Amino acid sequence: MDSEIESMSKEQLIAEVKKLRAGIREHRDSSGHDLCWYHPNLWALLPEKTDHTAQVPEWPQFMRGCIKYRQSLDEQLTQASRTEKEFGE
Repeated sequence: MDSEIESMSKEQLIAEVKKLRAGIREHRDSSGHDLCWYHPNLWALLPEKTDHTAQVPEWPQFMRGCIKYRQSLDEQLTQASRTEKEFGE
């Protein structure tokens, strides 16, 4: 799966690490409805430590955001298979 890494130059590897870290930081530093899931183990992969505290929407606003997110999946992933599996199963 990651075999292309073996052929990357040092400069390419550095650029890839920077890109991945930027993506993790963007997610870590998001808040409100932009923070879909809480992933402290992912964020712990970054070298810097932070005391970033996310803002959490109240339940009514949160549930409206969940519904909009799920609706967007119907629009963007029309061919995706569906499951009736409950969260945590």
